[in-house]
Amino acid sequence: MVFICFFVFAPCVFAIEEVFLSPEDVFTKPKQEQRSRYLFEEVLTKNFEKSPIETIHLFGIYRGDFGFDFAPDGESGEYNFTELSAGVNGKFRDGKTYYEARFRFSPQNDYSFFQFLPSNLYIANTAIPHHTVILGNTRTPTGYEGVQSIESIPFVVRSQIARNFGNVRKVGLRVKGNYDFIDYDIGGYSSDTYFRKFFPGAEFAGWATLKPLAFTDGKWGSLKLGGGITAGQNEIDYFVSGAYAGYEYKNFSLDFEYAKANGYNGFYALSSDEAEGFYTTLGYKVTPKLQCLMRYDQYMPNLTYSDDIRREYSFGINYFIKEQALKLMLNYVYCQNDLLDDSHRIILGTQLLL
Repeated sequence: MVFICFFVFAPCVFAIEEVFLSPEDVFTKPKQEQRSRYLFEEVLTKNFEKSPIETIHLFGIYRGDFGFDFAPDGESGEYNFTELSAGVNGKFRDGKTYYEARFRFSPQNDYSFFQFLPSNLYIANTAIPHHTVILGNTRTPTGYEGVQSIESIPFVVRSQIARNFGNVRKVGLRVKGNYDFIDYDIGGYSSDTYFRKFFPGAEFAGWATLKPLAFTDGKWGSLKLGGGITAGQNEIDYFVSGAYAGYEYKNFSLDFEYAKANGYNGFYALSSDEAEGFYTTLGYKVTPKLQCLMRYDQYMPNLTYSDDIRREYSFGINYFIKEQALKLMLNYVYCQNDLLDDSHRIILGTQLLL
């Protein structure tokens, strides 16, 4: 199967020092990468001199794909309208309180229009040194890649453990800490997803990342060693644990993430299955605008059936026209499934921040 996808996405990612804040990526990316500029940020930003709200920024998100499917039983092509979102974010007059309200106008088959409508809905405060306290609907820290916004993901599609175990927003109270040698993200949430039930159970999610080379100020590169757990109850009890290691030096990057779930409550579904997977990614920036990537990704969706192993071999090229604000992506993915026919995908992506 060959799948060609056109992908346009405009996420909201900011550092604390910037006008806005996004809890997904603050403290999880190097400081030099936290700054994320929109193409029309100045035009769509309004500053107030006397209002309690100092800054208001309007943004919009469009996402669609056009796919070709080449399979033994024939060929097909389809355009998918997957996301249309709009929102507002900014900061209050105190300079330490931030907010965001984002809404999706792209209904999904499994949810009603109003269930899927709310996306990021939160207020965040940075009054405590080295900390951000976040209240509202945000991504939970289930895995290193699973908590990050799509803008931070090197490939068009997330790893299998990230898209199954994580990549989901829940309502709760969250505390993120940032120090020279350690970052952490701890929170308590309702286990509900997409506003289907009122507090069906509680969930705890926590992740910590050590930075052993922080004292070198980048001279020897950046090393991250992390791990965390997500545990909760929603009709079933579920528990996800994971570990991560990543290294960056100049234009070179290498990372590895492993996760195991005894039940999980992620983006796609609530499942009682025991599952396991890992991925490793190698990246190199040929020029400041051109990046090459390779990834091996393995996932076992149900450990009861040991023959069901799903492997993805991915090769990617990213071209940064204007940093992360306008980026082109080309991915080739060879999918090897022990229970199904092997398949191939070619994915063409575009990232646009307005």
